[in-house]
Amino acid sequence: MPRKPRSLQAGYSYHVTTRCNNREFKLSKRECLEVFLYAIKKALDKHQFKLYALCIMSNHVHYLIEPVQPEDLPKIMHFLNWYTAM
Repeated sequence: MPRKPRSLQAGYSYHVTTRCNNREFKLSKRECLEVFLYAIKKALDKHQFKLYALCIMSNHVHYLIEPVQPEDLPKIMHFLNWYTAM
């Protein structure tokens, strides 16, 4: 059964969770964590959004994000996931 389409609205903040490939504990390594933090800085420069909270666990990340335009949330997350995977 497919997932229902997201209902994104202006002025709302969203809790988003992403995890590492294969549920590996990559973010426990200092080098990977630094690359991840750099990717967040790049995303803040490239896209318009407010990052209210960030919780980095060893194999997943929680964000509390408010995009300026609600339709930008998938673009922001795509950029973050793509940049950190590279």
